Amino acid sequence: MSVTSDVLPVELLRLLADPLRARIVELLARESLCTCHLVEETGASQTNISNHLRLLRDAELVSTQPHGRYTYYRLRPQALRALADLLAGLADTAEEHAQLRRSCP
Repeated sequence: MSVTSDVLPVELLRLLADPLRARIVELLARESLCTCHLVEETGASQTNISNHLRLLRDAELVSTQPHGRYTYYRLRPQALRALADLLAGLADTAEEHAQLRRSCP
């Protein structure tokens, strides 16, 4: 589910649209955190956070770094940049073709 093509990644957008996952991404943009930090910051259960982190990992939006008995999660900025580039390209296309209109039959 990673951003690797020129096709708009609907599943990735759906993944980021979840409010808790969006909050997790926002928090991980600021620093690497472990599950216990995310539980504290969001108020969500450890199980819920772990499930969301698994989805974000599977989508290659976050990476992990073991540190003793904890695992720290880090946002992968290149994944978000790839998505941003796709969206920016779509916006550029819309601007280029803003005056075009298809005639009705």
